[in-house]
Amino acid sequence: MRPFARAISFLLKNKLLVAIVVAVSYITTACFLNRGNASAAAIPDEVDYNYHIRPILSDRCFKCHGPDANKREADLRLDTEAAAYAALKDNPKLHAIVPGKPDQSAVWLRIVTKDTAEIMPPLESNLKLTEHEIALIEKWIKQGAKYKPHWAFIAPTSPKLPKVSEDSWPKNEIDYFTLAKMEENGLEPNEEADKERLLKRAALDITGLPPSLELQERFLKDKSDNAYEKAVDELLKSKHYGEKMAIPWLDAARYADSHGYQDDGLRTMWPWRDWVIHAFNQNYGYDKFLTWQLAGDLLLRQQGKRYDDPTAKEIMLATGFNRNHKITQEGGVIDEEYRIEYVTDRTNTFGKTFLALTYECAKCHDHKYDPILQKDYYSAFAFFNQVPEKGLFGTIDANFADPPNMKITTQDVKDILKFVNKTDTAAVLVMVMQDLDTLRPTHILNRGNYDQPTDVVAANMPNFILPFNPKKYPQNRLGLAQWMLDPKNPLTARVFVNRVWQEFFGRGIVKTVGDFGMQGELPSHPQLLDWLAVDFRTHGWDIKRLVKQIVMSATYRQSSRITKDHLAKDPENVFLAHSPRMRLSAELVRDLVLSSSGLLNPEVGGPSVKPYQPKGLWESATSGRGILKTYIQDHGDSLYRRGMYVFIKRTVPPPTMLIFDASNRDQCEVKRSRTNTPLQALVMLNDPVVQESARVLAEKLSLEKTSTEDKITKAFRQIVCRQPQSKELSVIQKYFEEEKMAFAKDPKKVTKVLSIGEKPQSRVSDRASVAALMQTILMVYNLEETIMR
Repeated sequence: MRPFARAISFLLKNKLLVAIVVAVSYITTACFLNRGNASAAAIPDEVDYNYHIRPILSDRCFKCHGPDANKREADLRLDTEAAAYAALKDNPKLHAIVPGKPDQSAVWLRIVTKDTAEIMPPLESNLKLTEHEIALIEKWIKQGAKYKPHWAFIAPTSPKLPKVSEDSWPKNEIDYFTLAKMEENGLEPNEEADKERLLKRAALDITGLPPSLELQERFLKDKSDNAYEKAVDELLKSKHYGEKMAIPWLDAARYADSHGYQDDGLRTMWPWRDWVIHAFNQNYGYDKFLTWQLAGDLLLRQQGKRYDDPTAKEIMLATGFNRNHKITQEGGVIDEEYRIEYVTDRTNTFGKTFLALTYECAKCHDHKYDPILQKDYYSAFAFFNQVPEKGLFGTIDANFADPPNMKITTQDVKDILKFVNKTDTAAVLVMVMQDLDTLRPTHILNRGNYDQPTDVVAANMPNFILPFNPKKYPQNRLGLAQWMLDPKNPLTARVFVNRVWQEFFGRGIVKTVGDFGMQGELPSHPQLLDWLAVDFRTHGWDIKRLVKQIVMSATYRQSSRITKDHLAKDPENVFLAHSPRMRLSAELVRDLVLSSSGLLNPEVGGPSVKPYQPKGLWESATSGRGILKTYIQDHGDSLYRRGMYVFIKRTVPPPTMLIFDASNRDQCEVKRSRTNTPLQALVMLNDPVVQESARVLAEKLSLEKTSTEDKITKAFRQIVCRQPQSKELSVIQKYFEEEKMAFAKDPKKVTKVLSIGEKPQSRVSDRASVAALMQTILMVYNLEETIMR
């Protein structure tokens, strides 16, 4: 066969390969076309430093000409106005930037030169400016090269509501800002989602659970104008609201049930998790929520209360936030090395959780992009460096809560800590915060090494955020909390409302929710972010109010239908012209399956549980010491707890949770990845929880004296949360009949299928029909729509 003929034959036999090659070529072409479009984009009339110039300089210039003095080339800084305008050190006749005169600005001349030895960025950096970016810089210099403080470091003020064409569409203030952006970008908002899909979305977003059939029926029958608001209010009052809100906070706080490192022994921090759920359910203001966790112990000291005072125990329990970090239990470690590691973790977690700044980048040297000096890092470090702790304390078998700790007794639970779900009589030890009686000096550590202390620094925060005045704030964690809550602090409210927004829209107004610094993305709706931040702070830091504002908005209530116009103009849905479709988080996938089947144990709080898990995982990654060296599965109702209560061993996190992108809680995490992999499909098909839930629901429905169509319809509504369409119902019924015929011919297979799970089987005479219904329900669980919101 000739080569050409062989090639044709190969291609015909490998159509999938051809399709992939064609798709890749299309994608590649699209990338080049998009790059070309970016270069040809229109130059704005007014070039803004924060929104047009700083991102370019930060990406291409600040590494060598930014805040980090140790890496600075030619002693030239471009991140500050004074330095950029100053005469060059090696040639005083030249200035890096001359406002209004690009042809006299050394920076501009180096950017446009054809000399490869002189061009900036240098060729060896593999960085390059596009024509569009060069034009922006030229126009900015011509317009006066005005520098501005980074947008995130300017205290927010409440802007006026923007004017919009369709003023009948907004339902609250949020919608004016989003609609203005849509109109600015040639987009129109979607219609409101139908009632069934809207209720499912709200229920999952607010409580993490699908709406019950009873709630679905009530909502569909309620024709009043405020039917949706009534449903939202009911969901906000649910005890499960606090559970849903707690999940991202547990990620940020790096909550886990083991200490981490090699031995990875047991710890008992679950009462702190119970407190977080309680705080959200009781709608503690964010000011109280923040202060108690950062400095509850110091607040009690200020109030003259003893730490062991029964009335002080809730506040002390809240301080467990700062003790959730990993702790070693391995003999032979250097005590001070690991103590420094714990303080480092607290400092980094504080920076990311409350300030959305990459503080960790300044541990070993000045930050390369943000104006955080190494001195600033250790000044923040000093706030968390006063805990009377050791790098290694006790043994793995006896050390469930390193000191300082607090004891929670049965009497405490009866009298004060009623939200702690402690069912046995033994006291529980929980790690908490406490400061030394005498100040421990804090040193800058050379290159971040624990054994190379240099200058002593005092507890302080950077002036570029907000000056930390010792006359106004005590130089401890309580003063730090007060500084955080100062109305002039530009970050606290912005950072929190941005993370709450992310929970409902899949991305923050600032996409990089953990980085509001120079390398972070610009806000998509800057005025909306500022309005929300100021509104949140001036209304008592009320979290439930913020949540209700978001879910009541027309922006949130849109359908998720995606049009060609959406894909062409806004493929990432940055401007929110439709509701985002998002896969449920790992915990909520489990919750939906258990809840829809009726298996869910709705108990709130308590110790973590060990559900079904493949054998040998813990055993293959253990040091052989401690009670967590082997996995001992729970039984009974503990098997059916919500996903947030599944035991997290840091070295071997729950495998199903990891497959669905859950955090391993190794360190602070404020944004989970969202992947789509074959393993997730395999979990939904084969996980014992899903199969057992399908069996139990099939058995329940089989005991009801209804038709097959009614049984399938009810199952569909409980799982997908809407009525099936006639075509869908027809397909599902056909599948049921086929499965029933197959099972009728294979009684052994029926026995095997119906034996899955530990929940006792119901006695149903037509076992082949039950098995067929179970497989049908399993198919419904595997619909893409099932685990989407």
